Amino acid sequence: MTGDASDEPSGSEGGAAYVAVTALSHLGAVRDQQEDSLVAGPWTLCATVTENPQTLVFPLGTPLVVAVADGLGGHPGGEVASALVVRQLALAGSSLDSEDSVRETLSDCNRTVYAAAAGSPGLTAMGTTVAGIVLTAERVLAFNVGDSRVYAAGDGGLQQLSTDDRPSGQGLPASIVTQSLGGHDELTDVDPHLATSPLGPDTSYLICTDGLTDGVPASVLEAVLGQHQDGRAVFELWKAAIEGGGPDNITIALVRLGS
Repeated sequence: MTGDASDEPSGSEGGAAYVAVTALSHLGAVRDQQEDSLVAGPWTLCATVTENPQTLVFPLGTPLVVAVADGLGGHPGGEVASALVVRQLALAGSSLDSEDSVRETLSDCNRTVYAAAAGSPGLTAMGTTVAGIVLTAERVLAFNVGDSRVYAAGDGGLQQLSTDDRPSGQGLPASIVTQSLGGHDELTDVDPHLATSPLGPDTSYLICTDGLTDGVPASVLEAVLGQHQDGRAVFELWKAAIEGGGPDNITIALVRLGS
């Protein structure tokens, strides 16, 4: 992935509609291992640390998937599970043209994680969350399994499009998820959360692991996205997560339409 932390992506052609995807994946302030992975179109970033936000530009039209995956902490092979999932999403590519195709692909990802774990005793019960969007010229389809998140930020403020798979009730650890891809000793089916909405020309989409949202309140996310775009926005979000303690890996993708 190439790019910089500027507010305006390079590489767009005059008048043509495009999608700018700006991303960063960082250890945070505490962890010594990166278990997050990311996909943007055919590009993947697997268990790798980036020093600065990177921007990719895609034409608007063919279904474009942008997603993050967060390997389950406390389980072996989180980085393996997250990498498997984003690579499979990248291969699915333009076939992700409906809710049914996304649901089927996520089920395939789930089976892939379990199959890989079954082939290596050291990876038993490895798992990962996933959250992302599929963008077309008319709509955006948000999806997730686990507690990584998708937000829309526009004139109406900040709206969470994903649904957290976390247990309800007081006093329960925030790190527990009630659903994941993999994560158990034996194959367990998943029921992905899906939400389709019209494409907003003045709307940005934030996709992130809980390394951002566990330490940064929604009001701060909204304020940053209201003030900045692209690389500067991603940098300021990362900075807020670090200032909040940075207890987990932080992976952020910000998607914006341009012309």
